[in-house]
Amino acid sequence: MTTPSAGSGPTVRRILLGSQLRRLRDAKGITREEAGYHIRGSESKISRLELGRVSFKERDVEDLLTLYGVTDEAERTPFLAMVREANQQGWWQSFSEVLPNWFQPYIGLEESASLIRTYELQFIPGLLQTEEYARAVITQGNRGVARDVIDTRVNVRMNRQKLLTRDNAPRLWVVIDEAALRRPIGGTKTMKAQIEHLLELMNQPSLTLQVMPFDFGGHAAEGGAFSILRFPEADIPDVVYIEVLGGANYLDKREDVDRYMEAMDRLCVDSTTPARTADVLKKIAASL
Repeated sequence: MTTPSAGSGPTVRRILLGSQLRRLRDAKGITREEAGYHIRGSESKISRLELGRVSFKERDVEDLLTLYGVTDEAERTPFLAMVREANQQGWWQSFSEVLPNWFQPYIGLEESASLIRTYELQFIPGLLQTEEYARAVITQGNRGVARDVIDTRVNVRMNRQKLLTRDNAPRLWVVIDEAALRRPIGGTKTMKAQIEHLLELMNQPSLTLQVMPFDFGGHAAEGGAFSILRFPEADIPDVVYIEVLGGANYLDKREDVDRYMEAMDRLCVDSTTPARTADVLKKIAASL
């Protein structure tokens, strides 16, 4: 049985547990419909469990393990331990009332990733934002929302950034379009402070920062912003996250991931080298 990495959160543990249950089911030649009937459920319930999209009941996992021929207590114990770990709440779930349902899974994936590659066209990525810049972005996108809700969403964004300074911090590789750097979100003062913050963050060894310049012209990611997350567990596929108006898409099929990976690789080749990024940022800050 593949065990999750020490830093893995409940979201990834659910995905890992689901994938291992699917492997056991396939090995026995049991259909999803048959497995669903065995736990007093449906084929769609088994599908959701195997994809890690819902929480697990210990009784269901016990019954599935028996159906799949895993009867030795020493073999069952790690599975049941993972059920309890997968059902634990992430820190962000206490803010579920003010966070969109479509965004909460992303925080769980972000917490467990070993590598996050992201391209941003309109804004500075959330993990690199100053509090003032984050407040301006969140306020602008939520006109009419109560001040305390805005404050909570800003606090969540600042809490997300703590993963960059933890012991097992993920590697973060970011390409920012020049448009996002020149758009004065929150005013000139806020934007200059944001660029200065980026310059400070570049000292972190886990961060690689590049800029896609205006003068390059058309490029591989004109379709918009996206992120690719990779996990330390080999059983968990890379996930592409694409935010759209009022929702988000999560892609993990190999052909989809490969297409976005190719676009990201091309972006990194065509953007400023990491060594030149600081000079570009200083020049943009001076022009504001």
